[in-house]
Amino acid sequence: MSTSETSRYVRLRVEVVLAVEGPEELTGAAVGRIDTDEFMPEEERVHARSAVREDSAEALAYLIEPFDLVSEVPGVELVQASWSSEEVDYDPDAQEWELDEEDEVDEEDDTERV
Repeated sequence: MSTSETSRYVRLRVEVVLAVEGPEELTGAAVGRIDTDEFMPEEERVHARSAVREDSAEALAYLIEPFDLVSEVPGVELVQASWSSEEVDYDPDAQEWELDEEDEVDEEDDTERV
């Protein structure tokens, strides 16, 4: 397939595990973001404040912005994004958290996934 026949769209999948070292700081930042969101209706704002106070993963969802991850990359434009967060039990020594399993060759298109 020539370059002109390939799609100009790329799906980038990123998985990140974060350690929440300062839950009060995280919650405070999320509440601050909610309070300054000029487009959020007050009823939704009340619910959002409650949610971020109860769940660090919910607080992160209000603070992580996919646009910020790619806005400085030359030659690309964010077309669509979705993300989710959840609290997880993390054991860096557990096999399920091995990052090497993503470094295998994709048999469908013979490209290395890293």
